[in-house]
Amino acid sequence: MPHTDMLKSEFYYDLPQELIAQSHAVPRDHSRMMVLDRLTGETQDLHFYDLPSFLREGDVLVRNNSKVIPARLLGQKDTGAHVEILLLKQTEQDAWECLVRPGKRLHMGTVIDFHGKLKATICEELTDGKRKVCFDYDRSSNFFAILDEIGKMPTPPYITKELEDNDEYQTVYAEPLGSAAAPTAGLHFTNELLDKVRNMGVQIADVTLHVGLGTFRPVKEDVITDHIMHSESYSIDEENADIIRRAKEEGRRVICTGTTSCRTVEAVYAKHGTVCACHEDTDIFIYPGYKFNVMDGLITNFHLPESTLIMLVSAFAGYDNTMNAYRKAVRDRYRFFSFGDAMLII
Repeated sequence: MPHTDMLKSEFYYDLPQELIAQSHAVPRDHSRMMVLDRLTGETQDLHFYDLPSFLREGDVLVRNNSKVIPARLLGQKDTGAHVEILLLKQTEQDAWECLVRPGKRLHMGTVIDFHGKLKATICEELTDGKRKVCFDYDRSSNFFAILDEIGKMPTPPYITKELEDNDEYQTVYAEPLGSAAAPTAGLHFTNELLDKVRNMGVQIADVTLHVGLGTFRPVKEDVITDHIMHSESYSIDEENADIIRRAKEEGRRVICTGTTSCRTVEAVYAKHGTVCACHEDTDIFIYPGYKFNVMDGLITNFHLPESTLIMLVSAFAGYDNTMNAYRKAVRDRYRFFSFGDAMLII
């Protein structure tokens, strides 16, 4: 049975500010990697390029191939006042649900110009301070191509360094646009490392979960089960569902790259009793006591204290193992959060 009485405070650990990574390792697979044995709690200190030595022929590596939209737009009203818009969700052709700053001055009918490439009109005031924003642009151009040119990546607030290149905050295999934040466990992979893994006989299965800003939403309630989980959209096609389903049927391991891949395969199984092709939304909340039906191993980063992500890791690796590993990571000065070092739990 799930531990319904666990407190948010049980997932707190003390993190010095200087351990929050501001850029990924170069090369990407040279980040450090803590390997955690979830049965014994023992750890090893290695590098991400050592990953293949923990994989074996027949394993399936699941990865989230969602691509981050350069969704931060900096523009001006006709008064010259500076405005920032963050695209959250496309609601119809050329209309998006957005966060806006300064919200108090952006009312219905306000027009904003973005570098002469894009015009936006506030069409509707929504709940939670959000706005429906309608965009106008030269129809000979593609909206997403314009975003690529003028948009900035919606990096989390703890990354204060400006990106030199938007691709720094994308996985090397990102394809379908839709995320407001990167599935960051995948940032450690290089194409060369992926080739090495494939050549070992490890199968790669792609799922798509578009990461929403809710992934950064703090847990405010003291008892974790009182937290209302954010909903995110995911999809799996028949070919990739078949790869994962066959592995489970044949007793082969499924290793998930990141909590988003984990949530996707576990959500599909919870709903359908198997892994099948589908396109749905999920608000699955995984915390200690949860029984994993698909995932046998997890590649992840070191997550924020008291976050739903560290709760998911604790559910898989065990609460004591996880918190001990995190305290060790702080002592040994691992790099934390989105651009930080990796953890392999197996």
